[in-house]
Amino acid sequence: MDQISFHLKPLPPFDLRFTAWALRRRSENIVDRWDGQAYRRVMAYDGKPVEVEITQKGTLDRPILQVTTTAEKIVPQLKPSIARALERMMGLRIDLSKFYEFAKGEKRLYELSQRFVGLKPPRFPSLFEALVNAFACQQLTLTVGILLLNRLAMKAGLPFKRGESTVYAFPQPERVERLHLETFRNLGFSRQKGRALIELSQRVTRKSVNLNRIEALDDEAALEQLYQLRGVGRWSAEYVLLRGMGRLNLFPGDDVGAQNKLRHLLNLRKPLDYEGVRRILDRWEPFGGLVYFHLLLEGLREKGYLQ
Repeated sequence: MDQISFHLKPLPPFDLRFTAWALRRRSENIVDRWDGQAYRRVMAYDGKPVEVEITQKGTLDRPILQVTTTAEKIVPQLKPSIARALERMMGLRIDLSKFYEFAKGEKRLYELSQRFVGLKPPRFPSLFEALVNAFACQQLTLTVGILLLNRLAMKAGLPFKRGESTVYAFPQPERVERLHLETFRNLGFSRQKGRALIELSQRVTRKSVNLNRIEALDDEAALEQLYQLRGVGRWSAEYVLLRGMGRLNLFPGDDVGAQNKLRHLLNLRKPLDYEGVRRILDRWEPFGGLVYFHLLLEGLREKGYLQ
């Protein structure tokens, strides 16, 4: 195995721990791994698995990330490709100063933001991965959705030998489309979700849908295009815009877990619905997506992961 190391400098403030947890969401996640010091993920490059390890040096306000990349063969194009992917995944170039300044005028939002200073809004490496995550987590708890994604990664993701163990990349569409519907059923996916995943993978590999083109559209046009895909409804489309495209103005209003966290934050008695979420977030525009990520970390903190 070959190895290269290099540094990245995020816009401050930056906290790798918070950002890694916003990526992985649950401790069971085998694709996005965090051991308390280093974030690791296997990525696909030119059809081969590459493991990336990130640790944070410096301080919250002067952060430096040390990136170590391990591959069967290091080629010159690998370093810039990995650097671009990490900037996207970890929001390294996003300036949150306007959000922090705005939060000062909203007591509960300010308290929430101050608990997680340095969290950058993450994105999935690709729109395909965002859609697969949305399908897996539809109408299920996040914990169950992550377990389904783990099984899919072990079945179709590129394997990478790490010592005596094997870790896996998130599956690429050309590997997912080879799976049979019954395989998805055996992994725990419903028949409907299995069909949606197969069709999406086929359309991406055969270029009958251009996800990069969808990503270039404005919010409304992108939502309309996503609704044309099998299995995509309002929650999935808004989730993909936020976590796949980085549209930080969007808070997926149908997310029941996020509804409950928002209700708890504001000490509301009655449950929230989609319209209720919209009314609350109107006064926090255009920071709905940032609120969503901070509420995600608040839930993880309450579960004891961020002590």
